Amino acid sequence: MTNSPVARRSLPRLAAGLLTLAATITATLLVSPSPAQAATTAGIDVSRYQGSINWTSVRNAGVEFAFIKVTEGIGYKDSNFNTNYVAAYNAGVIRGAYHFALPDRSTGAAQANYLASNGGAWSADSRTLPAALDLEANPYGASCYGLSQASMRTWISDFLNTYRSRTTRYAVIYTTTSWWTSCTGNWSGPWANHPLWIARWASAPGTLPAGAPYHSFWQYTSSGSVAGISGAVDRNYFNGDRSRLIALANNT
Repeated sequence: MTNSPVARRSLPRLAAGLLTLAATITATLLVSPSPAQAATTAGIDVSRYQGSINWTSVRNAGVEFAFIKVTEGIGYKDSNFNTNYVAAYNAGVIRGAYHFALPDRSTGAAQANYLASNGGAWSADSRTLPAALDLEANPYGASCYGLSQASMRTWISDFLNTYRSRTTRYAVIYTTTSWWTSCTGNWSGPWANHPLWIARWASAPGTLPAGAPYHSFWQYTSSGSVAGISGAVDRNYFNGDRSRLIALANNT
C-alpha cells in the first residue's frame, strides 16, 4: 500500500501496490454546518478494489454516505459501480459517484460528459449527492499531468462548468491542499460554489486550500474498516448531521 491518496483511487494497481483514493457560505448550495455541529456523520469511498460489498451491513454499522468510483478519463467505467450504486441506495446510504480526473488525456468537458453519461448524473431523491471530481497527483506520470497552473485551472473550470450544465449541480472537489497548491497555484475560484472534500490522513483536516472557508467532507484515513467490506476502506466524515447531508443531496 502507498501512503498517498494518489494511487489508491486510480484504475490499475501499479507495481508498488497502488490502491483506490469549501464550500460556500450559501446554504442552498453547500449546506454550511453550524459551528456547533461536529464532523460525526460517517462515510466511506469505494471502488471495485473493495470487492463485493454488503451494503445493508455497511449501513447498519453507522455509515451514512458513500462516494463510489464510476469513471476515469474517458475510457474506463468501474465494473462494480452499477451494483454498488443501486445497492447503497437501497440500503439507505446517501451516495454519490466520483470521477478520477486525467487532465492530460482529454478535455475537462469530455470527462465531465463521460461522467454524467455513465452514472454520475444527479436526481433530487434524498440519497444522491452531486458527483465528485477527484483531483490528485498523477499515478501514471508527472504529478500535475504536465499542465501549467493556468492550464490546470482552465481544465478544471471546463469540467465543472460542463458538469453543472449537464446536471444543474456544482460538483464536489476531492483534493489535497498540497496538490491543489502545487498544481493550481492555490486557486480560490471554485470554493464560492463547490463543496470541498479534503484528503488528509491525520487527526484533523489541517490547512485548507486558499479561499475555502471550511470543508464539506474529510477523508481522514485510508486504512479504515467497516462491517460488510473485507479489507481496508477509506473513511470519511461529513461536516454536519444527516439532515444537512440530505439537504446537500437535494440542493435545498
